[in-house]
Amino acid sequence: MNQPIQGFSKLSKSDKVDWLISNHLGNDATARETILQYWNTHEKLQELHDGFSENTITNYYLPMGLAPNFLINGQLTTIPMVIEESSVVAAASKAAKFWLDRGGFKTTIKGTTKSGQVHIKYDGLRSEMEAFYAFAKADLLQSVEHINASMKSRGGGLLELQLVDKTEALRGYYQLHATFDTRDAMGANFINTVLEQLATTFKQKAADFQGFSIAPPEVIMSILSNYVPECVVHVEVSCEVDEIGTINSVTGDQFARKFVEAVEIATVEPYRAVTHNKGIMNGIDAVVLATGNDFRAVEAGVHAYATRSGQYRSLTAARVEDGRFTFEAGFPLALGTVGGLTSLHPLAKLSLQIMGQPDAQELMSITAVCGLAQNFAALHSLVTTGIQSGHMKMHLTNMLEQIGATDAEKKMLRKEFADKTPSFSALKESLQKLR
Repeated sequence: MNQPIQGFSKLSKSDKVDWLISNHLGNDATARETILQYWNTHEKLQELHDGFSENTITNYYLPMGLAPNFLINGQLTTIPMVIEESSVVAAASKAAKFWLDRGGFKTTIKGTTKSGQVHIKYDGLRSEMEAFYAFAKADLLQSVEHINASMKSRGGGLLELQLVDKTEALRGYYQLHATFDTRDAMGANFINTVLEQLATTFKQKAADFQGFSIAPPEVIMSILSNYVPECVVHVEVSCEVDEIGTINSVTGDQFARKFVEAVEIATVEPYRAVTHNKGIMNGIDAVVLATGNDFRAVEAGVHAYATRSGQYRSLTAARVEDGRFTFEAGFPLALGTVGGLTSLHPLAKLSLQIMGQPDAQELMSITAVCGLAQNFAALHSLVTTGIQSGHMKMHLTNMLEQIGATDAEKKMLRKEFADKTPSFSALKESLQKLR
């Protein structure tokens, strides 16, 4: 029976692996070999990777691919994508090629503001809390000037500080709501540092204030928000319906009509909207990962944005007006091109280099474009040939590996399934016949 271990974090990486193999993997030599083969032979690079997280035992690799031919605001861009799902990079590339001769992608940054809150409880009179804030605000702002100075010199920093009364939602609940522009940094550490200093000063000033009729307010916590509805990039593609052409026997008029209806379904039906938006995130997450940004924060913020009407809906919209087809979206994307993993991971730095060293707003645009392209490609398939034919053909390599086909058998099976949709069961049956 396994026993708790004390001081695991203090063990060397080799000792951690030894403990894992003996306590959880039955001294399996193959398991040890799997772990060790993913260690980077470049010692300094491996030390860098080990520093990204805690209790590391090996590296978990994901494929990094390229989606070329994206025309974004008149500039040709190749987008690096890190993702393990078959057909995603191919779909993005297909969408890029489709729109290359139809005007490309247009983006507009609608805002770059982020926020964070100091969360406070006070059960006294609202007027007392308001009087205290008026008393303390100047000192609160002054207390973060040394933290804010560098970001402020670059045109960003703390933009505004407000006392927000949330007592109708939760008894005694107030916020210090702070808004920020963190320029080319994602800014999480900066925002949290400012908020914690505000909380410290708040407590100090509260202890000095004579206007409370009960015990002073209590700071519950201080933390940034990953909901960024004011840090949004708008992206769209548009062309005359006549320019769409015939797609797999579907006319441009039919394609545009069915495409718009497919988006409308995702707008009113949450069951469809979740899968619809998941496809968008295939593109967005792949760029976020490639550039060393925080895909969990982006996911949380984007999906929260999809519910802003009170119901979970499609993030994209489509229409046909006066013979012109338009497909568009607004995505909340808090991304950085300096600091954090973007400045540490060699492949994150290479990804930014591939895209021409974009600033944060340009990276927002590129990432949004990849999300819209991914959704266009998915709906393109859904309203014409169906999603499975192309997806399963792209998935064929993985399935052939899973059924244990030899190189010769793979060649024969690829030929057999060249003109039909493969399935795991059909491949296994064909392999048995071959043998």
